[in-house]
Amino acid sequence: MTGQDGSLPLDGITVVACEQAVAAPLATRHLADLGARVIKVERPGSGDFARGYDETVLGMSSHFVWLNRSKESLALDLKQPGSVETVLRLLERADVFVQNFAPGAAERLGLGAAALRLRFPRLVTCSISGYGADGPYRDAKAYDLLIQSEAGLVSVTGTEEQPAKSGIPAADIGAGMYAFAGILAALYEREHTGAGAEIEVSLFDALTEWMGFPLYYAGYGGEPPRRTGADHPAIAPYGTFTAGDDSEIVLAVQNEREWVLFCERVLERGDLATDLRFESSSRRVANRPALQEEIDRVFHGLSGDEVIARLAAARIAYARRREVAEVLEHPQLAARDRWTEVGSPVGPLRALLPPIVLPGRTPRMAPIPAVGEHNEAILRWLDQPVDAPGDRQSRG
Repeated sequence: MTGQDGSLPLDGITVVACEQAVAAPLATRHLADLGARVIKVERPGSGDFARGYDETVLGMSSHFVWLNRSKESLALDLKQPGSVETVLRLLERADVFVQNFAPGAAERLGLGAAALRLRFPRLVTCSISGYGADGPYRDAKAYDLLIQSEAGLVSVTGTEEQPAKSGIPAADIGAGMYAFAGILAALYEREHTGAGAEIEVSLFDALTEWMGFPLYYAGYGGEPPRRTGADHPAIAPYGTFTAGDDSEIVLAVQNEREWVLFCERVLERGDLATDLRFESSSRRVANRPALQEEIDRVFHGLSGDEVIARLAAARIAYARRREVAEVLEHPQLAARDRWTEVGSPVGPLRALLPPIVLPGRTPRMAPIPAVGEHNEAILRWLDQPVDAPGDRQSRG
C-alpha cells in the first residue's frame, strides 16, 4: 500500500478487543490510529471499568478519553447465552483478537488462543496479562503500582529518602506498546506465510525489560543505582538546577568535551574542568554535593533566561522543567500543530495527534464511543454475507 490516495497502513484490518483498563486499550488505539477498525467488547451498562476512574473530562474519565477514540463499542455480557457466539462470528471476519481477561478466563469462555487459532488460522491473537501464562505469580492481581513494585521500578524512583512510583502507568504503557509492536509484526509475517500467530505480553515482562539499566548496574556492580530524584544516578551534572529567579532548568552533561564547555562557557570557571574532584564522570557523581554547590554559586546569580542563553550558546543539552499545565500550551506542540479535536458523547474534546507521523496522510481521529453505541450497526454487519462488498472496510 503506497498511501498516495490518503489511505492508512491498517485500512481493511479488523480488530476485536475484549479489553479494559490501560494496556490493551492503548495497543488497540494505536492500531485504530493507523486505520484499523477496532470493535471494543464491553460490559452492558458500565462498560470498560476505566470509564469510571474519574470524571474530569466534562464528566468522562481522563484514562478512557486518552485510550479509546476511533473505536466501536459493542456491549455484550459474555456470561449470557449467545454472547460468546457473537464474538466468534466477529472473529470469523477479524484479523486480530486482543484480550486482557483474568488468567484462564478466555479459555473458560472458549476464546483461548489455542482454540481460536485452530478455528481461524489467519487470526492474530494477543493475550495481555499481569505476570504471564504460568509461574507462581500467574494468578496474582496485576495493577500498575503492584507491577512497578515487583519489577523494582519503585525502588529506583524518587529521592534518597523516599521511593516513589512513576507518575504515569509505566507497566501498562510498556505492555500496551509491546502488544502493539507484536501485532504489527504478526500481521507483517502473515503477509508472507498466510498464517496468523499467537502473541503473549505481560506487564511484568514489559517493565522488567525497561529496568535493563538498573538490573545490569546492580547485577554486575553489586548494588542498585541510588535514588536521586530528578538527577541521574550515574551521570553528573545531569538533573534540575535553580536559577536566581527560581526558574528550574534541567541540564545534561554526558561526556568530557561537554564538561569542559560547560565549565568554560556556562559557569565561566575553566578551573573546574581540571579540578580533581570532577575529572571524570564517576568522580563528579561521587562528589555530587560539591558539584551542586559550584553550579548553584553561578546559577543563583543569573535569571533562568540568562542560564538558558549560556547553555544554548555552548550547545549544552537543557530543558525547562515544566508543570503539566504548561505542557498543554507547549510552544513545540503549537508550532507543529499537534493538537486537534475528537468527538465524544460529551462533545468535542482536545486531543494530541498520534506520535507516528505519516507525511501526507491524516491519522484516524474518530470519536470516543458511548457504551454499546455501535451494537445495532455491528450486529447488522454480522448479518451480511462474509464476502459482501465492503465487508472488510475500515469503519468510523
